Amino acid sequence: MKTFYSSLSRGIAFGAFAGAVIAGALISNGFIAGQVQASSHREAPNISRFPTLDSTDFFAFNSYEAGREDYVTLIANYIPLQDAYGGPNYFAMDADAVYNIHIDNDGDAIEDITFAFEFNNALPAVPSSNEQGLALTIGDEDNLKTVAVPLKNIGAISFADQSAANFIESYQLSIRYGEKGKSTPLTNPENSQDFFYKPLDYIGFKTFGAAGGYQAYAEQFIYPLDIPGCDGAAKVFVGQRKDPFVVNLGKIFDLVNFVPVEGDSAPGTGDGGGFPGGITQSADNDDLIDKNVTSLAIEVPKSCLTGKGNGSIGAWTSARMPQVRILNPRATFARPDISGGAKTQVSRLGAPLVNELVIGLKDKDRFSSAKPKNDGQFVDYVTHPSLAELLNILFKDAVNQTLGTDIATLAPTNFPRNDLVTAFLTGFFGVNQLAEITPSEMLRLNTQIPSIAANQQSPLGVIDGDLSGFPNGRRPGDDVVDIALRVIMGRLCYPIDVNGTAVELGLCTPSDASVGLAPFTDGAPGHAGMMKTRFPYLAEPVPGSR
Repeated sequence: MKTFYSSLSRGIAFGAFAGAVIAGALISNGFIAGQVQASSHREAPNISRFPTLDSTDFFAFNSYEAGREDYVTLIANYIPLQDAYGGPNYFAMDADAVYNIHIDNDGDAIEDITFAFEFNNALPAVPSSNEQGLALTIGDEDNLKTVAVPLKNIGAISFADQSAANFIESYQLSIRYGEKGKSTPLTNPENSQDFFYKPLDYIGFKTFGAAGGYQAYAEQFIYPLDIPGCDGAAKVFVGQRKDPFVVNLGKIFDLVNFVPVEGDSAPGTGDGGGFPGGITQSADNDDLIDKNVTSLAIEVPKSCLTGKGNGSIGAWTSARMPQVRILNPRATFARPDISGGAKTQVSRLGAPLVNELVIGLKDKDRFSSAKPKNDGQFVDYVTHPSLAELLNILFKDAVNQTLGTDIATLAPTNFPRNDLVTAFLTGFFGVNQLAEITPSEMLRLNTQIPSIAANQQSPLGVIDGDLSGFPNGRRPGDDVVDIALRVIMGRLCYPIDVNGTAVELGLCTPSDASVGLAPFTDGAPGHAGMMKTRFPYLAEPVPGSR
């Protein structure tokens, strides 16, 4: 099923895919890790207790804003399922935590570059407030009291006039080279300051004006960024955005409470000419349509990320917090608790939905705290994935009854699953495989494959012949749920159409995947048209009120 099939001039021989994986040897050495699915919202028991450190999505893609084609954009989203009306405190980052974006540019599954974000929350130091924030004078002339206000703002706010804001969130950004290198603070070249500000969340129209008011306010928090030794104007933005992930979340986790195959002859046609009873595309199927997230976005020249590698990079995000947090029995704004001890990783995300639908429940917290270099411990989850078999158990009898067939199994039968190893753990030779092959879970992006404009992108990425999309990195408009469903059910066992040429990948055969060409979908359409076409790419957040 083709949706955005424009001409994709690539200059890369996709035929190089064939024989790309030396999976037999890799597996025998026990190096394989977890694989893929869509996003990461409350994906593990432990991290669900720490929503401010829960990474919901991670993106790494070649920038497609006009004039920025020599840049890579990296976006780490945190704090899942934000209700826009979630006041009065809304969604601040954890001031005790460190939020990281890691880059591996040689393929050893160890970070070569890390961008680290650390936050500070403060009340405004207004005159006579003793840094206690905004206050009002209450009472008559014989009994006046100055009383602190309970809200994060007491009037309208714009970038030019933030005097009514009663909360200030700032952050420092540093860069570290190597796994244990020294961190160097990054600065704004316009004023040499080594700190940046985060805009208030989108409280609503009365606070920020109509729809364009918040956009104008938030865009002033896009800062230039000076990276020592890096030529080119980098950028950084941290702030609330509309959750870019689209997913039929509730029904998926209710034992896939819908028929996950396209019900129309083509998505959105409304003709019912697809699989009988199959789900059809509708925004009503997107359970996150009214949710926001907090985005940490940076745009960096490609040349500053690739090092001495082959032009492909691996990337992932993590969050760390001190091992010990002692609650203050006399809590104050400045000191609700005391934290100490070594900072420990509690959240990790590279390729989407790995921890939710691939890693077994008993190992989810272990995966959150593991580094890519140690992913060999999760070998069975990718070579023998359970999701495909679960879908077979749930739907095989119904499919056979509906179609009058006698399909023995819907799940692919090629074991170990070398197609999944290639797509999500090693990358494809000649496309996004790094110089050294260390199977591990991360996004892999070839920075030398040109980006294409938003209106030419296929939301199905590589399996639709669009080599600039997932799993070659991940763009905000890539419909990773549909891609993942199709790949897990054997799409890579069939030829891929690239510029009108059918390319055999050589990873498995059609006989291994009985339904590998079925248009699996969750019915929640996602595409680049839902996003912005310039940094930070993600759409403005949903307002708390209109």
